[in-house]
Amino acid sequence: MSAGWVAGAVRAKALVSRCPGIDGAREIARGPTLDDALRRLATTPYAGYTRSAADLRHAQRAVSATLLWHLRVLAGWLPGGGARLLVPLAAGFEIANVAARLTTPGGGRAEAPDPYRLGALETAWRSLERARTPAGIRAALTASPWGDPGADTPWALVTGMRMSAARRTAVAVRPAGRWARGRAVLLAAREVFVHHRSLPEPVLRDAARLLGSRAAAAVTYREFRERLPSSASWALESADEPGELWRAEARWWRTVGSDGAALLREGRYGPRVVVGAVALLSVDAWRVRAALGSAARGGRPGDVFDALV
Repeated sequence: MSAGWVAGAVRAKALVSRCPGIDGAREIARGPTLDDALRRLATTPYAGYTRSAADLRHAQRAVSATLLWHLRVLAGWLPGGGARLLVPLAAGFEIANVAARLTTPGGGRAEAPDPYRLGALETAWRSLERARTPAGIRAALTASPWGDPGADTPWALVTGMRMSAARRTAVAVRPAGRWARGRAVLLAAREVFVHHRSLPEPVLRDAARLLGSRAAAAVTYREFRERLPSSASWALESADEPGELWRAEARWWRTVGSDGAALLREGRYGPRVVVGAVALLSVDAWRVRAALGSAARGGRPGDVFDALV
């Protein structure tokens, strides 16, 4: 194992060790106000970004920005080419940048949040940032590893990116393949059986690659669940009907956390340890965002936060 991977793995474990963890997140969730929660965050790695947050939306975005910074720091410690391992795992930030542009009223930049700065973790953000219209964004996606989303409506663009991210992760980051297939399951189930939207053809092809053609062609939620391969069916074990997908989403995060911890425990200094660390850093940020939401609602006992974690 190269010295670069050893250094990267050591750095990854150090970043994880500083996370508030589930106990810290529960403390933050108790509030009883958002200001109380932010004061508790002052002793965590999220402090630098959340210090100036004025409301819940900005505080949660600051937590996400902290996660991205940690991924960029980690990428900098990896050997030459190692950062490519993290690019698919950071794809959600590029998707968020595009989604923010598409949902800004009138397309004006003044109302949009500052885009996440991806550095070496970008896929095609510089090209996407230059696009001025949804059609231009579709063209930039088509010419990049993201691929053609199949249409240029805001929904199609973002959905195409999300399914593409799952496909790219499954192909390029083998230890994360299980999570990628689970994410594809949740995305397809929500779009088709909750929002009753037909997936664009390129998105359907990606879903078939990940979940099998029979599952991708299912016309009912029950058929969809029954046709999923064993490598993906776990994602819906806690959701007997589409209205329970929020439980499946929480289970997905818990699975990523437990799998990530197992990868970290392997003790080898290599890519699997780094992927495990990224999983745990991501889950911690998810928990902290949920905890901030709980605190903003008054930190009541029995809050949805407890159901999630």
